[in-house]
Amino acid sequence: MTEYESKKHFRVCQFIVETGVKLGMRSVPMATACVLYHKFFQSASLQVYEPYLVAMSAIYLAGKVEEQHLRTRDIINVCHRYFHPESDPLELDGKFWELRDSIVQCELLILRQLNFEVCFEHPHKYLLHYLLSVKSLLNRHAWSRTPIAETALAVLKDSYHGSMCVQHKPQHLAVTCLYLSLQTYGMQLPRGELEWWQVFCSDITKDEIETIMNELLQLYDMEAKCT
Repeated sequence: MTEYESKKHFRVCQFIVETGVKLGMRSVPMATACVLYHKFFQSASLQVYEPYLVAMSAIYLAGKVEEQHLRTRDIINVCHRYFHPESDPLELDGKFWELRDSIVQCELLILRQLNFEVCFEHPHKYLLHYLLSVKSLLNRHAWSRTPIAETALAVLKDSYHGSMCVQHKPQHLAVTCLYLSLQTYGMQLPRGELEWWQVFCSDITKDEIETIMNELLQLYDMEAKCT
C-alpha cells in the first residue's frame, strides 16, 4: 500500500468514527463499519471507487448488521455537515435522492464484494474480559489511580483507523492494546510460570505483540502526518 493510500484510508476511517459518534453509534457497530470499509478495499481500488461513499454505505450496513438501524437521511445529513460545517441540512430534492440511491447501490456492492460475509468477531469482548482479570490482579489503589482500561479501549478504537482489524486475530489485538496500556503507565503484573499475556492468549508470541504494537504506533505517526 502506498503512503497516499494509507493516508486516504486513515482519513476516511477518521470520518467514519467522527460521523459515527455524531450518529450515536455504539462502539461495536462503528468497528463493524470500519472493518467493512477495510475489507472492501482489500480487493477494490481507490482509483475506481469513491472511498467516502463506501464509508457512508459501510456505516449504513453496519447499523443493520449490528441491529442499530440508522436512517439514510440522518447519515446523509451528518456526513454533509462533516464536509460543509456551516451549511443547512440537504433539502429532499434531486441531489438528496441521488445520494441516497448511491448509498444503497454501494451497500449492495460491498455485500457482493464480501460474499455477504458481514458478521465479524471484534476484540472488544476479549479486551473487556482481560481488563476484568487484570483488575483482580492489581491492588485497587493502583487500578483506581491509573487509567489502564480507558487507555486500552482508546487504543483499540484508534486501531480501526488502520487495517489491523482485518490482519490480526481479535484476541491478539486485544492483548496488544492492554500490553501497550500497561507499558504506558509502567505497570507490572505478578509473574507466574507464564507471562500474563500467555495466560490470556496462548497462541500469541512476544514478537507478534511487538509487531502489532509497532503498527499501532505507526498509526499515531500517520495521525500527525494527516493533520
